[in-house]
Amino acid sequence: MICPLRKKGTFFPGLWILFLVLFCLPVRVPAQTDQAIEFINGNWFNSYSFEKKTCYAIGGVLSFHRPAHVDATIDLHGGFVVPPFGEAHNHNVQPLNIEALIALYLRHGIFYVKNPNNLPRDRAAVLPKINHPASIDAIFSNGGLTGSKGHPAEIAERLIKRGLWTDADGEGGFYYTVESEADLNHKWPSLLATKPEFIKTYLLYSEQYKRRQNDPKFDGWKGLDPSLLPLIVKKAHEAGLRVSTHIENGADFHNALAAGVDEINHMPGFRYATDVEQHPISEFEISEADARLAAKHGTFVVTTLGDTTQSDPELRRQQDALNTRNLGLLLKHNVKAVLGSDAYRSTRSRKRST
Repeated sequence: MICPLRKKGTFFPGLWILFLVLFCLPVRVPAQTDQAIEFINGNWFNSYSFEKKTCYAIGGVLSFHRPAHVDATIDLHGGFVVPPFGEAHNHNVQPLNIEALIALYLRHGIFYVKNPNNLPRDRAAVLPKINHPASIDAIFSNGGLTGSKGHPAEIAERLIKRGLWTDADGEGGFYYTVESEADLNHKWPSLLATKPEFIKTYLLYSEQYKRRQNDPKFDGWKGLDPSLLPLIVKKAHEAGLRVSTHIENGADFHNALAAGVDEINHMPGFRYATDVEQHPISEFEISEADARLAAKHGTFVVTTLGDTTQSDPELRRQQDALNTRNLGLLLKHNVKAVLGSDAYRSTRSRKRST
């Protein structure tokens, strides 16, 4: 059983939600009522284990303290009660089939969704259907900041060529090309005018930025000049916005941390062996120093490892070993790892990554 524990209008990233049950904060449930409802025979998650306890919804607020009177009793029959889940990385909250998507998320107990790169017009279209008690809560970054011909510009270009998007959905819509501080200062007001709820940025093999910058072979496999990322973080924080950064390898992970980003999207090597060049697996390893730094800064890492299947058995073995090592290192240092599927068209497989 999924306990409908939620606070409307607020997005709780990943595992932060778990603390709500532990401390039994006055968090509103969707059904607003003045009745006192008793839930018996339930096993309630406390962030570490399940406790068999009786819980009460009093005026729409969950509590483990019995009220003076009880209007109704619901038997949970030994069910396990957990807080709602959060999807920390997905791009599927868009107009197409939005009602079915909302129903799917709620059926799976996912009440909170974070969309790190979207068309602003898509957010405007779905806003009437989300962020209310009978739906999911979602926040959006709108267009992301990348380098010239950098990811995700190739996605927009492909959809424009197919006639599914217009030119306005490319530069200045789905993405903003930033090659210099002057570019950033010029385009920043336009991005803020779309009212993003956080800022999405891109680092792809950033230690090779100069080498990849003007080579068309790397179109779609490059991103920002890493020296610009600290400036973006400063501007975003001054505007009261957090910064999420897409990364590919260990150098990107390090450069994102050094820039002071709030959230790292993906694990290094999450799409290992798909770049236009081959890379040694060691290039995707997180260093012990960076794991410690991520823990010190309180940086969130959104894993997106739900579908990293390699067709080649040896590549799969290497990637499994890499993921095991990197995740183990993050957990060892108590880094805030949260779950995001990046499953754009379903809840089970990732079709494209932004």
